[in-house]
Amino acid sequence: MHRSRVYALLIDAPRDEADQSTSFWSAALGVPARTYDPEPQFTNLHDALPGLVLAVQAVDDTPRFHLDIETDDVEAETARLVGLGATEVTRWQECRILRAPGGHLLCVLPVESAPEVFDAEAKTWS
Repeated sequence: MHRSRVYALLIDAPRDEADQSTSFWSAALGVPARTYDPEPQFTNLHDALPGLVLAVQAVDDTPRFHLDIETDDVEAETARLVGLGATEVTRWQECRILRAPGGHLLCVLPVESAPEVFDAEAKTWS
């Protein structure tokens, strides 16, 4: 048995356009932008989506949106989603990058939110 929840929505922007994208979304949503210190390719758009993280991610790829799903068992959640039809694309640090049916990317990562938030909002899977 494990638990998971949607943790974040990421706005993936080509690296050379990420600053402009961040400025746009920060102004459009009326929220401050803060670089995430441990991983500078992420810029959080603080409090834009109550209960979720919204961030711009500088990528070496095309623009898109993707979801991050946090879990207390990355392997079990990855297996659950693969069983539903996703395919594993790659791994980055402790994260698993998957492609859902329809082509959308999503990431499965260890719990990032505060324990009380995860405990209150995560779904339990058997």
